[in-house]
Amino acid sequence: MASTRVRTIAVLAVVYIDMLGVGLAFPILPKLIEQFEHGDVSRASFIFGILAGAYALMQFLLAPALGALSDRYGRRPIILLSLLGMGINYVLLGFAPNLIWLAAGRLISGAMGASFSTANAYLADITPPEKRAQSFGLIGAAFGFGFITGPILGGMLGAIDLHLPFLAAAVLSFTDLLFTFFVLPESLDDAHRKPFSFARANPIGALRELGRYGEVAGLMTVYVLAMFANRVAEMTWVLFSSYRFHWGPFETGLSLAGVGVMFVVGQGFLVRIVVPRLGERRAILMGLFVSAILTAAYGVIPQGWMVYPIMALGVFGWVIGQPATMGMMSKSVPVNEQGLLQGAVASLTSLTSIIGPPIWTGLFGYFVSPAAPIIIPGAAFFVAAAVFLLALGIALRWLEGHTVPAAA
Repeated sequence: MASTRVRTIAVLAVVYIDMLGVGLAFPILPKLIEQFEHGDVSRASFIFGILAGAYALMQFLLAPALGALSDRYGRRPIILLSLLGMGINYVLLGFAPNLIWLAAGRLISGAMGASFSTANAYLADITPPEKRAQSFGLIGAAFGFGFITGPILGGMLGAIDLHLPFLAAAVLSFTDLLFTFFVLPESLDDAHRKPFSFARANPIGALRELGRYGEVAGLMTVYVLAMFANRVAEMTWVLFSSYRFHWGPFETGLSLAGVGVMFVVGQGFLVRIVVPRLGERRAILMGLFVSAILTAAYGVIPQGWMVYPIMALGVFGWVIGQPATMGMMSKSVPVNEQGLLQGAVASLTSLTSIIGPPIWTGLFGYFVSPAAPIIIPGAAFFVAAAVFLLALGIALRWLEGHTVPAAA
């Protein structure tokens, strides 16, 4: 049996290569849709939004089922299934002659997008409860590395041909599939597996099952609110930075690479120092408070260079709070329901991707329009900061009255 260190490196490699493939395709998909629509940017933007919503909807509906299947059959086959689905998705995108192929690829990708949540469950299986926050942070660091390198390579390949990044991503996904098949052993032994039940393999059923663990409900509420608030930059950053700072693609791309660096530093290194010293409870509270302050700061800064000091301080925000929250939730759930937990978390997180775009972009659009009583480009950031504060209030109240087990 491979050592814990080797297995951790192997599962992080799976996440990194998977995210690298996502990053390769990320900057190209809107341009490919625009090409199919004969250069109609407005219509292409509308279709891109629909595809993004369809992807998130599939994750919302099916992530609990994949999590429950991983509790029954193990983490390894679900990770393999996810990588196979991603590879098929990129092949469809790479050879797509029309929008129907694109839609099919995105639906498959959303349905099979379980690598991150199942990787979290895998690390929970092989990591002592007191160290799970640090392990979940490593997943974020692998995500960050992929987010830094993927868009750069995708942009370079897309300049040659718009289909090329998707074909490269397909090769990476199938390579990842082979790597996982031969290197990554199963983490969940037969004694800890749980029978599959359709009653809990859906978003409502999964939440009802997790409701048996009182500690999870409050933490899940905090987590979803924080993820929803965190979506504001993802949804509005290009629009906001272009309007407020007059940034072009280069400046925007540089700032997005900075986000990747923040994840690598914060979740790859600082989590391992901060969480053991502060404890998960205080790390969650600190992360929410810092994120509330910094999110509001994004909305008021007058010059683009000020983004980077705020971003640097962001490593002490939700970047730290997220793995600490995941660590506490993981300790509240037994071994044979880690997949259920991660599936439910992935499902609710994807829900924020469905409802987030119209809310955050709608706030930005309204408060820079002639219809607004006053022009406030940072309005969406101010509302997001308020949501972080709401999550902080819930966390304070919940953590005062609940004790999370030291082991699970």
